[in-house]
Amino acid sequence: MIFFIVVIGYLILLMSISIWKSFLVKNQEDFMVAGRSVSTSKLVGTLLCTWMGSGSLLAGAGLAANIGFSELWMAAGAWVAIVIVFFLAARVRRIAEFTVPDILELRYNKWARILGTIVIVIAYTTIVGYQFRAGGFVLDLVAGVPEWQGVLLTAGFIVTFTAFAGMLSIVSVDIINGAVITAAVIIAVPLVYINIGGAEHLTTTLDPSYFTIFGENNFWWAMGIFLPTFFLLLGESNMYQKFFSARNEKSAKTAVMWWVVGTIIVETALASLAIFAFSHFNALPSASEFFLSSGESERIILHTARYGSEVGLPLIVGLLLIMASVAIITSTGNSFLLTPSTNLTRDIYQRFINPHADGKMIVIIQRMAVVLLGILAWLLLTQFETILAMALTAYTMVGAGLTPALLAAFLWKRVTVAGGVSSIATGMGVTLFITVANSILVSTTGEQLLNEQYIILPAASASILVLIVVSLLTPPDPKEKWGRFYTTEKSLDEAMQKVKK
Repeated sequence: MIFFIVVIGYLILLMSISIWKSFLVKNQEDFMVAGRSVSTSKLVGTLLCTWMGSGSLLAGAGLAANIGFSELWMAAGAWVAIVIVFFLAARVRRIAEFTVPDILELRYNKWARILGTIVIVIAYTTIVGYQFRAGGFVLDLVAGVPEWQGVLLTAGFIVTFTAFAGMLSIVSVDIINGAVITAAVIIAVPLVYINIGGAEHLTTTLDPSYFTIFGENNFWWAMGIFLPTFFLLLGESNMYQKFFSARNEKSAKTAVMWWVVGTIIVETALASLAIFAFSHFNALPSASEFFLSSGESERIILHTARYGSEVGLPLIVGLLLIMASVAIITSTGNSFLLTPSTNLTRDIYQRFINPHADGKMIVIIQRMAVVLLGILAWLLLTQFETILAMALTAYTMVGAGLTPALLAAFLWKRVTVAGGVSSIATGMGVTLFITVANSILVSTTGEQLLNEQYIILPAASASILVLIVVSLLTPPDPKEKWGRFYTTEKSLDEAMQKVKK
């Protein structure tokens, strides 16, 4: 009962903050990008919380429990990408738009905006869907709520929370969520390690492959889980939208430095906790290799939080770990629901349907979009067997569909409108084709055309190849198309001085 009370109390705290912040929303800029006034500390918190979703808590932890520390190839894709993002953060903030499709139309054309919006809506509602499922796991564990009811309750909370105050509420609660997540895993890992018997217990109960660089797999397998997270983060719309929310360019760049440090620490700790706990629970006579099934191994962190006394966790640490799980699920669900709702509102409604809509109407439309996308996310849950499969498919959709064209806008002056649009269409098309083919084949033959973790290889390769070939075969774009993406802070200041004179 105490676990259920803590979960409900924490959710009430988060919702109270969201309702309070809703009174501060005056216009579109407040709802979408928090008035462009987010401090460095809040930006670090919200970037960390957004990235550390159920993909890490459940899919990543479940994979670590099954194969060992080689799972960190999946996490490392994000670490490397964040380092690259460090050099882009200030330039993204300098452009000062609202969404990634804003950037795509600015560099390419309206078709890039439309295709980019479609990619984000499909991928991000899939990600939101598995946050709902994770919430169902938590409520089932702490209160015996049937999983399908827990999914609906989680969906209702996340949709309501996001609809109240948008980005203002998200960045406000994520500083709390980030602190809870970091504290919980850093405290839990050494306690579990010591109480299960340390290295001697681990080497006795786990296969030696758990401690090798590729486990029982090979380099291509490692790339199959590295590249989806790598390409996803480089094109991650939440990240760009939060850079647009930053107080200034310096805040955006400083936040990225602390973000990569926090991500490495927390993701490594989550993987370690999953492996340590698995070595204990799965070695019990009553376990019957319970956690080895793909669906059950994804619950290893939640199981550890609930039954932490069996691995030496004091009750207070177990409660903190449950709170961290709730923080991870809700913060990621909120952010990944806000972004596609922003895209539908700004990139479709405001851009093509009602360009003259006032700020209040925009906020109303976006709140309606939040509800509709929440329903779509719930429906998508039925299309995948595991959270890992959902995560890899969504990551690939963004990584192959958006990232090549988006990065080219900032890094390659020779990319053309035709090249960028063709790249987005190709990456999205290949990903959708293989995903649909997999679904049909599994239902008819029980086999897949290509495992979810490998779809990134043909999809991203085709997207990049088309980007380069089409760009080189078409005339270069005029400077008016690409100049703003290469404007330095100094040259921007000089231009402003000339305007003043």
